[in-house]
Amino acid sequence: MSKKLFQKCCFVILFFPQLAFADEVKHGDDHPAIFHAFTLEGDVGEARDGSSKSFDLSGWTGGDYNRMWLKSEKKNYGNYEEKFEVQAFYSRNFAQFWDAQIGVSHDFSTDFTSKNVNYLTVGLEGLAPYMFETEAQIFLSDQGNYSARFKQEVDILITQRLIMQPYFETEIFAQDVEELEVRSGISDFEIGLMTRYEITR
Repeated sequence: MSKKLFQKCCFVILFFPQLAFADEVKHGDDHPAIFHAFTLEGDVGEARDGSSKSFDLSGWTGGDYNRMWLKSEKKNYGNYEEKFEVQAFYSRNFAQFWDAQIGVSHDFSTDFTSKNVNYLTVGLEGLAPYMFETEAQIFLSDQGNYSARFKQEVDILITQRLIMQPYFETEIFAQDVEELEVRSGISDFEIGLMTRYEITR
């Protein structure tokens, strides 16, 4: 994908939700309710190969059918000493408990020595059987590299507000990427346990 085409796709993704949110009126009253939710999660302990994640921040705003998502996480990865990943998505509900997502992702390193990477991202997020929260994403970088990520997690309530969250996450690359020092195939695999305290439910 050329950088000009990539920039055009990003432009459409950022401005399309303004029109899409108007569709909420068709499914409700003239003034559809807009909700929001934000979570900040940190690691309790984990078994891992090649990465370590110290926080996971995510949040959304919108209605029942259309939402804007913002996600960010910090982890070690390839030649990034400390990599931050930031994502912005438009999310559309198409079935009960399932949303289709399209947006952009940006990777950058805190040491400022590694090359930043931008991605066009397509994803699917929802609730699989047995209450497993599932997230699947496909990435196309501005350098023409393809990769995919799959994550599942489940909530275990300790109290009504304190929640333990076992999870696993894997990332797969379609080809070798010298800039990131990764090879084709499974490049990252995590099994971990996170904890969440809901200040307001």
